[in-house]
Amino acid sequence: MAEKKLLDRVVDKIRVKGYSYRTEKSYLGWVRRYVLFHNKRHPNEMGKAEIEQFLSHLAVERKVAPATQNQAFNALLFLYNQVLGVSLKDENIQAIRAKEKVYVPVVLTQDEVKEVLFYMSGIYKLMLMLLYGCGLRMNELLRLRVKDIDFGFNNVVIFDSKSQRDRVVPLPQKTVEDLHIHIKQVKSIHLQDLEDGFGYVNLPFGLERKYTNANREFIWQYLFPMKKISTDPRSGKQIRYHILETTFSKNIKAAVQKSRIPKKITAHTFRHSFATHLLQNGIDIRTIQELLGHSSLQTTMIYTHIVKGLSQESLKSPLDNL
Repeated sequence: MAEKKLLDRVVDKIRVKGYSYRTEKSYLGWVRRYVLFHNKRHPNEMGKAEIEQFLSHLAVERKVAPATQNQAFNALLFLYNQVLGVSLKDENIQAIRAKEKVYVPVVLTQDEVKEVLFYMSGIYKLMLMLLYGCGLRMNELLRLRVKDIDFGFNNVVIFDSKSQRDRVVPLPQKTVEDLHIHIKQVKSIHLQDLEDGFGYVNLPFGLERKYTNANREFIWQYLFPMKKISTDPRSGKQIRYHILETTFSKNIKAAVQKSRIPKKITAHTFRHSFATHLLQNGIDIRTIQELLGHSSLQTTMIYTHIVKGLSQESLKSPLDNL
């Protein structure tokens, strides 16, 4: 039996590990670029030197962001460690690193958050309320399932986050009534899908093989489903996927334009604002780290600098003394 092609082996290993489809596409893209950069040589014939050349090329010639370079490096680590069975642990990869840009996140005041919400409506307003009220990343919000809302304990459970650690955040009380109504509507849609021969949803971590009927159960349906049925790129099944990132982003952009707030505002701005407002309200930085799901406290510390800057009312410019 012929050995599978390299990219097919990468796909198989990614799916066994339960990585998201987004990660699958990203890793495949970096493996392709790596092979093409070295004139289609097989990775088995390459190692530390070739990896360093590729990563340095990304930093020097392509001028990619540090996060992009790290993503490429993680893809190559996965290729060698998981697919080819070659450990790079002791290789001490020394590529030229992409220059880290120090930036201060854009943060909204609570009045500005209220202003943007005023111009949102329907399901997208509820989504933005949860995004800000729970400090979620965009993907965390979109991937929420019906079962992840725990009304009994007033919690939202976040699975499969960026840090690969599950976490629990408080459910904003202002969303409870609307969520109850919304979930009833989602259930009605799901029951109609089942009647029409659909009702499938994609499941994480190979649960579909373990629990064969779970992909049609209501609790596993996305909390914010698309209006139309679509084809799952992995299984080929007709499923109801979650609302797309581009769709939600367009609705936020339209509301921001109507609010005329002179700031560069994206979905992630509301996560920054969540953390900053908690800090202003006296919540300790460790608790905020846990709520945000940051692996490192250093990442969360940026919000202390923001709050410090916002609170320097007594610091006057020399110009004001003229």
